[in-house]
Amino acid sequence: MQLEILGAKVDVACTGSGERAVLLLHGWGCSAQLMSSVADALKGQMRVAAIDFPGHGKQGTASEPPMPWGVPEYMEMTAQLIRQLDLAPCDIVAHSFGARVAILLASTYPELVGRMVLTGAAGIRKPAGGKATAKQKLYKGLRGAMNVLDKTRLFGDLPEKGREALIQRFGSADYRVLTPQMRATFNKVIALDLTDRLESVRASTILYWGENDTETPLWMGRIMEEKIPDAALIIEPGAGHFAYLEQNAKFLRIVRSFLTEGR
Repeated sequence: MQLEILGAKVDVACTGSGERAVLLLHGWGCSAQLMSSVADALKGQMRVAAIDFPGHGKQGTASEPPMPWGVPEYMEMTAQLIRQLDLAPCDIVAHSFGARVAILLASTYPELVGRMVLTGAAGIRKPAGGKATAKQKLYKGLRGAMNVLDKTRLFGDLPEKGREALIQRFGSADYRVLTPQMRATFNKVIALDLTDRLESVRASTILYWGENDTETPLWMGRIMEEKIPDAALIIEPGAGHFAYLEQNAKFLRIVRSFLTEGR
């Protein structure tokens, strides 16, 4: 089904049955499809809802938010979806960006959230590292020059074309393919540090982490385990940022045990 929430189109796949519900939240640039194994594992015992975040999934740019969103807007959208589908209190299984949303949701509306399994969870800002590299200095200098040209209003669309050229040369592959609106959304998302919200999370939480995760390094998982009052960290040896897919069978056993047994 497709819902319209806060002016954005949200695709939701619902399956399963049971007294309890679970919400599946994918990572940045991904879709609910990557959480399908989790849905299949739980649908025999729970109601399962898996969403495509606006600007992601099968609708892609057709479902972009009406304006650049940050984590708070994605979180409010998710809260409204939980209420609208009568899922509360729902458990949550989330990866990466989806975990950003889950952490802010659980710390803001604890009554909406049951237990959580967060894998490769984002939300802690990486510390600024030492001196800027020559590449970083060159990018900042050239972008500054384009901004100055823009302010003069004498060069038409040249400054905008110049900024785009800089993104194509210096930006990451994921960033280069985003539309301007989703780039602004991405920048707002990564600017928010959720460290101070972790202690307000009351949900019992499992943190499942790849030992070799380079996107959300293991030290982030250790901080989350320390600060979330009821959290346990499970480290997957040799796995990366998509540990839940690399060791899918093991991950599903953990999820089923935590969310469905002894409750």
